Amino acid sequence: MERNKREKHLLSEAAELFDLPMDLLAGLPHVEVMGNRQFYMENHRGILSYSDEEIDISAESMIVRLYGKGLELVSMSGEALRIRGTICRVEWVN
Repeated sequence: MERNKREKHLLSEAAELFDLPMDLLAGLPHVEVMGNRQFYMENHRGILSYSDEEIDISAESMIVRLYGKGLELVSMSGEALRIRGTICRVEWVN
């Protein structure tokens, strides 16, 4: 328990020092949704399943599931991915 507090404190100090979001330093997924047309995610672990109506993305300790119509992977790197289409729902599954 003491170690977790110390790690969080160090991450917090580093985030403040470099003016970065703490979630990015911790390796947690960072998600942005632009309206219902675009989805952007940093710190993903890969795509688990893919169709034009449902996409499952692996994150740190969960799955991010997108539901929609005409979903397509626009770009993907080891750090980030972008999906477009009509997004109807986003779920976080443990």
